[in-house]
Parts: sequence; C-alpha cells; structure tokens
Amino acid sequence: MQEIQTALQNAARNLFGQDAAVELTRTDEQFGDYTTNIAMQLAGRIGKSPREIAEALASTLRDAQAKHIQEVAVAGPGFINITLSDALLASQADTAPVTKPQVFANQTIVTEYSDPNPFKVLHAGHLYTTIIGDVISRLYEAAGATVHRLNYGGDVGLHVGKAMWGIIKYLGGEYPDKLAEVPADGRPAWIAARYVEGNTAYEEDKQAKNEIIAANQRVYAIHQTNDHDSPFARIYWTCREWSYQGFDALYEQLRIVPFERYVPESEVTPKALEMVQRGIDEGVLAESDGAIVFKGDDRGLHTRVFRTSAGLPTYEAKDLGLAAAKWQQYHFDKSVIITANDIVEYMKVI
Repeated sequence: MQEIQTALQNAARNLFGQDAAVELTRTDEQFGDYTTNIAMQLAGRIGKSPREIAEALASTLRDAQAKHIQEVAVAGPGFINITLSDALLASQADTAPVTKPQVFANQTIVTEYSDPNPFKVLHAGHLYTTIIGDVISRLYEAAGATVHRLNYGGDVGLHVGKAMWGIIKYLGGEYPDKLAEVPADGRPAWIAARYVEGNTAYEEDKQAKNEIIAANQRVYAIHQTNDHDSPFARIYWTCREWSYQGFDALYEQLRIVPFERYVPESEVTPKALEMVQRGIDEGVLAESDGAIVFKGDDRGLHTRVFRTSAGLPTYEAKDLGLAAAKWQQYHFDKSVIITANDIVEYMKVI
C-alpha cells in the first residue's frame, strides 16, 4: 500500500503544493478495499471544497496506479475509496509471508464430500460439496491436521436396479461383451441415459417395475456372494468402474486434491444390518408393518425406516454403517460431512 500512499502524496504536492500524511484505512466491502480522507485534510489549507480536491486526487491516482487499482471513487463529502485490482491481490497472496496457526496439529480429521452415486451423473449439488469439501480439507491440513478425504456413494440400491435394467434392455440381454461397443469417452453419460430409461419404466410400466425390483435384489446378491463371473455381475462391475472413472475425470478438471478412496454403500451394508439388529436389541428401533423403523415422532424427530420389509437396509442404516466404518478405520478426532442443508432433520435422526 506504500505505493498508493506515495502516489497520493505526490499528487497533493504537484496539484496543490501541499505535503500531506496519507492514511489508508480498511473500509466496508461495498465501498472498496481502502479509503482516505486526505482531501478533507487539504481543504482547510487551500480553500477548496474537499469534494473538488478528492476528484482531482482520484483522477491522478487512477493514472499513476492503473495496474494496481481497479477503481477509485469519490464518496460523501470527499472520501476517496480505492478498490485494488485482482492481479495485485493475487500477487500479494502468493508472496506474503503467512503464519498458519497449527490449531489442529496432531488431530485426525475425516472429511466426506462429493458423494455421487455410481450409475448416475453428478448434479450441481455434487459440484458444490466437491468444491467446498476440498477447501475445508485444505484448511484443516494448513492448520496442522492429518486429513482423510472420503467419497461415499451408492453402488447398491434401487437406482442401480433401474440402471442395470436399462443397460440390459439396451444390450438385448445379459451380454457383457457388448459393452465394448460403448465409446470410451461417453461411457458415464451412456450409463446415466440407461438409468433415466430405467427410472421412466419404473414409474410407467408395472412389469418393468417388478423386473427392476428383482434386479435390485440381484445387485445385493452379487456382493453377498462376491460374484464377479456371472454375466449380470460382469456388466455391473464394468459399469460401476466406468462411473468411478467418470468421477475421477471431473475431479481432475476441478483440480481438487484426490480422494483417499471411494467408500461404496456395498462395503458398509453388512455393518449397517448389524447395527440395525443392535438397534432392535436395545429398543432404539422397532418393527412396523414388517419394516424396522426409528419412531421419532415422540422425540421431536422424523420417523425413519432403517430396514425395509424385504430385509434391505435403507440410506439411514447405511449411514450408520458408514459412521462405524470411519471410526473403526481412523479413530478420528472429528468427522466432517459436507452435504445439503435440506437433510438436516434426517441427520438429526442418524
């Protein structure tokens, strides 16, 4: 800022023959970065209005510091408001010595963000949590923490059943070798299109809906039996990997720090079912029409389903399994989840 102060002092000397001490003070963001009342100091000495003096000084300052200043504006009775250029601010940020308080030294932080589901495309919410999660993770690291970046997504569930139904319909049957015909640069979008087809069929066609429900059960069975060889399983594993590759390509474009790993829902499902059973045993969860639920109404919370009448864990159950898996692996000091605020009530139940 010394250059701007010097430029204003020179302007006062050249324009009005006056030496003046120039003080730059921080101002509200709406007015710029700095302000000075030098014009009001000079007004009493030279018999001109502060506003007239300020306009003359501002004009000279614009010319003298053009590369450093984005805007110089005169406000009120004669304040000169100065907005610095982005280039100057960036150069100062790059060169300024910065002391980073190590307030999280020796702490382990687990951050979970982005969280797209394989077999679907990322939307604006994923973009938001990806960027915010990356920034928060970097801040924790700058403050001394050891950070583990996790990306959790649903590789099982009804959306996968819908996508698998659409994929098999498109291929004309369970023919994994036909996947080689899908162009490499369009695979994630191709899978997403098959999901859309499955989702539409689920809503409009009763037979398709039953087939999708059956496909969903088959996906869970793949994980339960560790099936990698059946045609259905080969299609599933190939398309899941294509989804992850598509996510990685986007993250690289966004220049975020790579995730430590993806945590698929299938990985936490056994723990989820175990915790649901524990919830039943301890009286936290209860049976309702064949499903297992948390009855939150009498506690000022939502009533949520944790296991369906078909015996499948819900998102709620899997989030319990995920929390336990994180703790067992990292024994963290803090676990941070970056997500949308429209699931606040859901997270209170979890």
